[in-house]
Amino acid sequence: MNAQSTSGASAKPIARWLAVIGLVLAVVCAAGAVLSGIGYRMDLWHFRTGFMIIRWAFFGALAAVLLSIIGLILAGGKPRQVLVIGLLGLVVGAVTAYIPWSWKQTLDAHPYIHDITTDVKNPPKFVAAIALRKEGDNTVEYDGPEVAEQQRKAYPDIMTLIVPAEKDKVFAAAEAALRAMKLKVVDVNAAEGRIEATDTSMLYGFTDDVVVRVVADGAGSKVDVRSKSRVGRSDFGQNAKRIRTFLRELQARQG
Repeated sequence: MNAQSTSGASAKPIARWLAVIGLVLAVVCAAGAVLSGIGYRMDLWHFRTGFMIIRWAFFGALAAVLLSIIGLILAGGKPRQVLVIGLLGLVVGAVTAYIPWSWKQTLDAHPYIHDITTDVKNPPKFVAAIALRKEGDNTVEYDGPEVAEQQRKAYPDIMTLIVPAEKDKVFAAAEAALRAMKLKVVDVNAAEGRIEATDTSMLYGFTDDVVVRVVADGAGSKVDVRSKSRVGRSDFGQNAKRIRTFLRELQARQG
């Protein structure tokens, strides 16, 4: 047996161990990322602790990818078991690292605001949402001129919708649009032209409150919407996205 074959044989056990460690680490990081949200939902820790777990999972997943790649290189494609384990670790680690990385890109692409409305001068007011918010949540009061200016720059298309239809029909269509979006409607007040709803995210269970205001405007109706997150500084652009979706849904229902 020459030196080259001896070196290759000794590399195989190392490759196997690196592949196994990489896969185990990748799975642990993936589980940690999921549990970070579940723990917050169960009030086991603050959402900022959950975000810290996500950060650890990101770096751990990168380490898992690196270990898996080294294991695959040392294995040289053999044996098949090492190849399968290494590839699994690579895929699981890469996916686990990609998700928080993509979240960070989305976060940086949007302003650090969480109160979006079509009318920054006279935003619709939350009523039912007051009782739904817990101590420590963001207040239902509008966040003010500075946030309004940031919104104008980031989301210039978010504005009041004028609908050429009577208030009662538009109000009914607005409620139907919210329900079609799978939002939970928590209050409907036709006399005030106000509808309130909530939208809850999947992993962390973050809840955003939505209020729609419909008022008569000459022969038609004027529709304003506001969407505000209960916790955190940034909303990852979700409130603006939700308002756009609602306005499109309402316009589609009004033809």
